[in-house]
Parts: sequence; structure tokens; C-alpha cells
Amino acid sequence: MVKRGAVSLRPTRRTLLTAAGIMLAAGLPLRAAPAAPRLAAIDWAMLETAVAIGHMPVAACELVRFRADAVEPEIPRQVVDLGLRGAPNFELLQLTRPDLILTSPYYTRYQDRLAGVAPVLNLPFYVPGEPPLPKVFAALHALAEAIDDPQAGVRAEARAEAELDRSAAALGRFADRPFCLVNIGDVRHLRAFGQDSLFGSTLARLGLRNAWTEGTQFSFLAPVPVERLATMPEARLVIVGAIPPEARRGLSRSVLWKALPQVAGGRVYLLPEVNAFGGIPSVLRFARLLSRTLAAGPVASV
Repeated sequence: MVKRGAVSLRPTRRTLLTAAGIMLAAGLPLRAAPAAPRLAAIDWAMLETAVAIGHMPVAACELVRFRADAVEPEIPRQVVDLGLRGAPNFELLQLTRPDLILTSPYYTRYQDRLAGVAPVLNLPFYVPGEPPLPKVFAALHALAEAIDDPQAGVRAEARAEAELDRSAAALGRFADRPFCLVNIGDVRHLRAFGQDSLFGSTLARLGLRNAWTEGTQFSFLAPVPVERLATMPEARLVIVGAIPPEARRGLSRSVLWKALPQVAGGRVYLLPEVNAFGGIPSVLRFARLLSRTLAAGPVASV
């Protein structure tokens, strides 16, 4: 159940065990344990946070696209798809009978409508100029406290920190050069991920340097002319996500692209899709894929 104010609505484990022992000794039947809270996630970072602490929502938004763009964590087919994040189906949301609705400041314009269905937990993850990783970790505990399962947040943080430590150790040999993290938009433009992006913040946690030191408008800067990569000649270029087919064809013929220091020097790496606005699962996916991709070596061409 959801915690309301400072009063917990769920009995402690010790209380439950003590009560169970008394009932068994008296020959009385045991009642079923309290049902897990029914969560509905509007925001993808909140969806990932719920999964990370072991509380799969009963409903979430844009699951078809989430499965394509985020890839993991896996969301069971029985989770109800509430439609677009920007325009969720409120009638369907009400039918799922959530105990708590998970959202973020992106969707404050209909916070009052959500609150009319169930209590709302609204947490910030992405703020211009601020690294999101501390907020991503804080969300684990905020959600776990809200549903009165604080140890779930503690366990999730411990697992994540241990995995990031392992990735950092594996990536230590690549700390000799900075990294430029980008997503290709078209043949002439890219998105650059700075320190206030999920990828840039995770890169710093892994002990690696970000070659993009300028500010970003909101987690990434776009559009950035491709030729700006020439101002970071020593960097390794990491392209996150699929390159659009038309852009890929154009880059294969582009004299400018081939002359870039990272391309000419054979320091281009391709990562599969990762949710750029995710939670802990996306952080760990990025770290694993970066470690695996760097170990495999640069690509011969895009």
C-alpha cells in the first residue's frame, strides 16, 4: 500500500511474523499478505525506477515505443498500455485502479487530472545544468518510501553501485582519452550529450572524461554541426543509438565526415539503443554496452 504522510499503512515484517506465529499456535487460519501497491507510470524514468526496485507497474505509457527505444528492462505484456505520455488515456488509467501514479515535471500540465484518479508521485530527473545520476538514485529511495518498502530502494542502489564499480574497473584502461557522446540526426547534424545528460553523468561515474564541456540546453544540445567534432581531435567518438539510413548513406560518401579526426583515426564506436531519459536500468545498460563496445574495438565505418 502507499504511505500517506508519516503514517505507514503496511505492517512491518516483524509484526507480520509475530502475528502469524500467534495465529498458527492458536490453530487459526492465516490471512493473505497485503497486496502489492498498484502503480501506473506516465513517465519512462519513473517506470524504470519502479522496475528497478522490484515493483512492476500495472500500467504505463507508450510501451510499444519504450520496448523499441529503451529495450530493457523488459515489460511484461500484461502491463496495460495507457497510450501517449503527452496524452494518456485517463479512462483506461482509472480502470486499472492504481494506488499511486508515477510522473515527472514534464507532465505537470495534467497533474490535477491524475490526482483525481489516485495519489501522484512527481519526481524530477532531468534539470538543465545538473547531472541527473544523483536524482536517478534518489528516486529509488523516494519511490520505495512512498510505497512503504524502503529496503527495496536500498537493495536496488547497492546492486547498481556494485555493477557500476565493475564497469568502471573494466573501463579504466580507456581513461587516456576523453569521449564525445552523440546521437546522429542527419548527415550534417548531431546531438551532443553533456554532463547534465544521463550518458554524460554516467560517464563521469565510470571515471571517464566527456569531451563536450560546453553547456547543453536540456540534457543534450541539438542540432550541432558535425564539423564541431573537429574541435575535439583527441576524443573517442561514441554514437549512441541507430543512425538513420539516409544519414548513414550520406556519411559513407561525406568527405567532411571521413576527414574528422575521430573517423580518420579509427576511434568511432557504435552503441545500440539506450533510453536517454531513463532511470537506473538505462544507466546500467549504458555502462554495460559502453564496456562491451570499447572492448570489441572501433568500427571500420558507419
